[in-house]
Amino acid sequence: MEIQSDNYSIHIGNEVLQEFNRILEDFQGQYSKIFIFCDENSSQYCLPYLIEHVPMLIGAELIEIESGEQNKTLSICNDVWKTMSESNADRNAFIVNLGGGVVCDMGGMIASLYKRGIRFFHIPTTLLSQVDASVGGKLAVDLDGHKNQIGLFRNPDLVLIVPEFLKTLPQRHWVSGLAEVYKHALISDAEYWSFLVGMDLKNEEYLTSLLHKSISIKNNIVLQDWEEKGLRKTLNFGHTVGHAIESQALEKGRDLLHGEAVAIGMLVETILSQMINGFAAEDFQIIKSSLEGVFPLQAIDETELPELIEWMRNDKKNDDSQINFTLLKEIGEAEFNKICSVEQIEEAIRTYNTCLN
Repeated sequence: MEIQSDNYSIHIGNEVLQEFNRILEDFQGQYSKIFIFCDENSSQYCLPYLIEHVPMLIGAELIEIESGEQNKTLSICNDVWKTMSESNADRNAFIVNLGGGVVCDMGGMIASLYKRGIRFFHIPTTLLSQVDASVGGKLAVDLDGHKNQIGLFRNPDLVLIVPEFLKTLPQRHWVSGLAEVYKHALISDAEYWSFLVGMDLKNEEYLTSLLHKSISIKNNIVLQDWEEKGLRKTLNFGHTVGHAIESQALEKGRDLLHGEAVAIGMLVETILSQMINGFAAEDFQIIKSSLEGVFPLQAIDETELPELIEWMRNDKKNDDSQINFTLLKEIGEAEFNKICSVEQIEEAIRTYNTCLN
């Protein structure tokens, strides 16, 4: 399957790597050096498969970083730029980003700023990165624990979605990626939500349909609002609270994945949707039941509420220090630029804790 974005294509299917090899054959002589940017997991579990199916990458220079959000920093980017410079990489070099969201975000940013920009290709290997991080041109690193504070918008030259790579994921990381899938349905497509409720991810046709639908939803939103001035803000549903919880966990050394934090954030922000948007109580129960059945929802430590509020105040989506949310109007429809008070946020978190089974 192919999805056309603004000035690049997103290809879905296990056969897309052979097509990528043909593209590299056609462009041979037009590039000077190839770098493969990955972490230790994608290097071990995905790189051999990639090289086997894209022999034009034999001889590419490997740049490997340690996995994890804690390594998504300017310092690591600086180390990579030094490596590329020492390898005499010029503006005709390009980078293949093979990995999850951290690899795609960082690799794209590294490529975009090196010598004012070289080509880069995304080959996302996790569900989270396939349906979210690799699409839309957002590139960033964290700063002092704050998510995605330093970055830019720049599209990749090509995105290749290979479902086979999902077989390398531990169950927990697979489930984490579903948070963005559920988010896409909740903000824009009630029928897709119904489709997800009965999903069978062991069915390859079902999985391919899920990938195509989620990527299409995000792509259609991004095409209408690439720089996040309006509609694209709906993609932040669950992320104002979710990013705060994730940043707090990172600072405290707690083991919490991005999707796990976003799942908690979606439920808290659905409660805010009830309080502010008149979201139906029965629909909240439907969402709660669905998320509880998939994600390891954890209670939020209420003694840390002041710290969480400060993380939210520093969220890049805010204007004039007001805490900005995307909230649901109903399943399949969201509204952005919804300002919530500290008191409302704290009440929603306490309600969330109370409603957990």
